[in-house]
Amino acid sequence: MAAAPSGPKERPRRRSASQICPPPRRPRTLAEVQPGSENERLGVARDSMVQNPLIAKAEVGKPRRSCYTLPGYDFAYGLYLHGADGGVPEAIGHWHSMKPRPPSPREMPRNYIAMNRGAVKAGYVTAREYNLYHQLKDIRCNEDNESRFKRAHPRVPPDMTYGIPARPSTPFFDLLQHRYKEVWMEQQRVVANTQQVEKKKVGPHLSTFPDRDAHKKAFSVYHSEMPVRCGPLAQGIYTAA
Repeated sequence: MAAAPSGPKERPRRRSASQICPPPRRPRTLAEVQPGSENERLGVARDSMVQNPLIAKAEVGKPRRSCYTLPGYDFAYGLYLHGADGGVPEAIGHWHSMKPRPPSPREMPRNYIAMNRGAVKAGYVTAREYNLYHQLKDIRCNEDNESRFKRAHPRVPPDMTYGIPARPSTPFFDLLQHRYKEVWMEQQRVVANTQQVEKKKVGPHLSTFPDRDAHKKAFSVYHSEMPVRCGPLAQGIYTAA
């Protein structure tokens, strides 16, 4: 005999979150603490002793239990929006236009300069009297004072550029080729050569002659007397001859 045809196969039913996930672990109680365990308490014991994360100790070979009570599966974490706007079909099928709102009157800032001037004229000098005067005389700024900058723009040169000028690009080729080192060494060589030349041209630091003519006259007399003076430089006494 032929087997009877079987009916349509039933699709596997999806399990809910409560079936997949284990129930939330509750904080440990004193009734669950076994004698000789790490969290055993002697004397007057309270449940808060095993529920305090600073006091509760981890059990050996077991995962650490949370000390806080977690809500059930019907709890929604985050912000819950109660309003229903229709979802995507409502957004696609209708064009939501914003209605124009009438402009609200602008609240002008308080004119503290005028209020302080009026308080001084009225004879108020302390901070408490100033505060009371500000509450009594609430003076606001005029629109003309606010629009002063709009009416009179600052005078700026037409070729002025706002902002900070851009930094020049870094000369990478000069850095890689040690160009700055060579320039510095060349400058030092020039300075050293100049100092050596200046040392060779050192002139007299002291001159006891009143002028150049007196200097020439004194040296001419010295050369004429060299044969009759003693000493290697002919600067000694006269000879007898």
